[in-house]
Amino acid sequence: MSELVNLVDIPTDLWVFLAIDMAIAIALLFTLRWMSGKLASVDANDELCAQDNFAFGISVAGRMLSLCIVLSAAVASSSTNDFGGAALTMLMFGVVGILLIRVGRIAHDKIVLNRLDKDKHIKQRNTSIALVDAASATAIALIVQSVMGWVKGSDTNALVAIFTGFVVTLAILLATTRIYERRYRARNQAESMQKALTKGQMALAIQHAGRLVGMALVVTGSASLLIYNPVGYVSNLTGWLITGMALTLLLAVLVAISKRLILAGLDLNVEIDQQHNIGVASIELVLNVGIALIVLGLLH
Repeated sequence: MSELVNLVDIPTDLWVFLAIDMAIAIALLFTLRWMSGKLASVDANDELCAQDNFAFGISVAGRMLSLCIVLSAAVASSSTNDFGGAALTMLMFGVVGILLIRVGRIAHDKIVLNRLDKDKHIKQRNTSIALVDAASATAIALIVQSVMGWVKGSDTNALVAIFTGFVVTLAILLATTRIYERRYRARNQAESMQKALTKGQMALAIQHAGRLVGMALVVTGSASLLIYNPVGYVSNLTGWLITGMALTLLLAVLVAISKRLILAGLDLNVEIDQQHNIGVASIELVLNVGIALIVLGLLH
C-alpha cells in the first residue's frame, strides 16, 4: 500500500483539532444565519423556504462563505496550540470575523453603495443586489484572511493588524467602485450604476462581483510583499494600502488587455450594460478572478 500512496506523517491529535474546529465553526455559522434574520427583521426559515426569497439566500450564503474564509485562517493558527488554546483562538477569530462581516456590510451600505437600501431590495427579492452583497462580503473576508495569515500570534497587535486589513479593504472597495461608477455613467448617458442594480440588472451585478472578488484576491498578494511589524501600525496600514492599490491597478490593466484580445469584436458596453448579456458578463468575471489567481500564484 505504501508504494501506491505516500502520505506525510499525520499527527495523531489532528482529529481532535478537527473536531474542535468543526464544532466551533458550525456553532458560528448557525449564529451568523440566525443573526441574518434577526438583523433584517425577518424569520430566516420563512424567508428561505416559505417565501422562496432567493436574494436573501444569496446574501446569507455570501456571509457564510466569508465567515468560512476567515475561519480557515483561524484554523491554521489554532492547530499550533494545545486543545484549549486552539478552541480559544478559533472562537476569538470567529467572533472577530462575524463582527467585521457585520461592520463591513454596514460600511459598504453607507459608504460604498450609499445610494440604495440594500436590505430593502434584498427583501424585495432583488438578486442583483444580493449578488453584489455576497461578493463584497467575500472580498472583505479574503483580505482579512490574508492579514490573519500574515500576522504572528493572536495578541492585541495582531488584532490591530487585522483591523488594518479591514480598513484597507473598504478603502479599495470605495475607490474602485467610484471609478467603475464614473465609467458606467460616462458610457450610459449619465445613468447611475447603483440605480441600474436596483432595477435588477444581473449582467452588471455579475460583472461587478467579478471585479470585487478579483480585486480582493490580488490584494492578498500584499502579504507576500510586506514584512509584518507588530508595532508598526502606520507602516502596516500604508504598506497594505499602497501595495493593494498598486496590485489592483495592475489587475485592471491586465484584465483590460485580456478583454481586448479574448473578447475582440465585442462591445462590452452594449452587451452588458444595454443588452444585459449574462454570458459575456460571466466571462469578464472569470477573467478578473482568473488573472488575479495567476498574479497571486506568481507572488507566492
